[in-house]
Amino acid sequence: MILDRVKPLDAILATAEKKSLHRSLGAIQLMLFGIGCIIGTGIFVLTAAGAQKAGPGLMLAFAIAGTVCIVAALCYAEIAAMIPVAGSAYTYSYASMGEFLAWTVGWGLIMEYAIAASAVSVGWSGYFSGTILHEFMGVDLPSWLAAGPLALGGAEGGFINLPALVIALLVTGLLVIGTSESAKVNAILVAIKVTALTAFIALTLTSSDFSPERFNPFLPAGLFGGWGSGVGAVGAAATMFFAYVGFDAVSTAAEETKNPQRNVPIGLVGSLLFCTVFYILVAAGAIGTIGGQPIMGPGGIPFPAGSEELARQCALPEYAGALVCSDEALAHVLRQIGFSGIGNMLGIAAFLALPSVILVLIFAQTRIFFVMSRDGLLPEKLSAVHPRFKTPHVVTIITGLAVAVGAAFFPVGQLADISNAGTLYAFAMVAFAVMLVRRNDPSRHRPFRVPALWLVGPLTVFGCVFLFVNLPISAMLFLPIWSVIGIVVYVGYSRSHSHLGRGIVEVVDDIEGEETSIPIHPPAE
Repeated sequence: MILDRVKPLDAILATAEKKSLHRSLGAIQLMLFGIGCIIGTGIFVLTAAGAQKAGPGLMLAFAIAGTVCIVAALCYAEIAAMIPVAGSAYTYSYASMGEFLAWTVGWGLIMEYAIAASAVSVGWSGYFSGTILHEFMGVDLPSWLAAGPLALGGAEGGFINLPALVIALLVTGLLVIGTSESAKVNAILVAIKVTALTAFIALTLTSSDFSPERFNPFLPAGLFGGWGSGVGAVGAAATMFFAYVGFDAVSTAAEETKNPQRNVPIGLVGSLLFCTVFYILVAAGAIGTIGGQPIMGPGGIPFPAGSEELARQCALPEYAGALVCSDEALAHVLRQIGFSGIGNMLGIAAFLALPSVILVLIFAQTRIFFVMSRDGLLPEKLSAVHPRFKTPHVVTIITGLAVAVGAAFFPVGQLADISNAGTLYAFAMVAFAVMLVRRNDPSRHRPFRVPALWLVGPLTVFGCVFLFVNLPISAMLFLPIWSVIGIVVYVGYSRSHSHLGRGIVEVVDDIEGEETSIPIHPPAE
């Protein structure tokens, strides 16, 4: 049967015992790590896309998305503290639901991280073109080099997003030669981003008179914009969910965390609560100062974010200063209210900080790819390690090229929605994994237990499904199409080459470590 292979949890836990990773991270460092991963393109760029979908209801959208993430984080906290090894949702699924479903999760994570990296690359491009080139150098990049054809509808002049392509390739090159962030560098970048957003909140909240007309109507497209439309407060929540993506990366650091049973939950939930409050204040400041009403199309439905129709409207003089038309939303708001210098500094903060997010996302994607290859589910050549740089260069180059192509030709909002589809699937599967392990192995030591799992687990699954069905229909369709491709690869290659299926469980999967394996009885085919 296709669901017959479950990786022994004891063998997975042996990985944590035999690996030589040093436990050095505390709760504050994990929170900084989580905040560093979370704060990125979502808030710096997607604020404009969210406002186009929900108008002032963007504040509600952040609250909805944050609530779903918090209940998911509780599930992550229990299973990450109990299984403090690398692999995140893929490993958790392998230990609870078996190889096939773990494959679908890993396959979805590959898509999630790669497309998210493309989205962040596009977001970085907007700040590079608007702040660095235009504001500081007085250079305007031709529109056909500043956006892909799928971002401006081709006829509007877009051909390729050159800055996004270049930054994706540069980060890939850094990862191939082994450049990584240290905890100190990450802390500095987090400080830059948090300081920039704090300045934004302080300036906008003190400059705004919070005129009622800026918030009226509060929900111009309604709470629900209609199935498959991706608009309304819930549709915007499905998009702004991208602003929280990254908190699960905290769980990947469980092996290197002191007292993980205490510090991992604090890092997960603490970073989410911090960012949720921050995001709502940012949205309130932006809308309270310059407004955030969407540009409406036929039938009173907002034009799709990133669409050709919206690009045409934004080219009209009356929408020149609109929040929904900006590629660098927060810097744009500060310039509109007379703080051009600080707006430019915020643009520089985004310019400096966003490449680190791209690096973390591509790094995470390649490591999921690497672990799946080491499990035999993907060709082992993909996990080849460079003799000089000691990095999985083959899969890193493949990933980087895919990220660069996506960044070059797609708009940030569309990329974020597609990435969210894969993320929501992974989060739902983690909730299922926690409930299954709690039922099937109730006596196992759990340093952290989800309170009222009977409620939190189903709420997480419901929340993920709820946001998924409120994505644009194109994003909803991308996940099943990608999954079908994955199933074909699994049936045609992975199942017959699986190490678990051949009776081998690898214990040490560190890139530079020596392999140790435990023979087990292979499951019946």
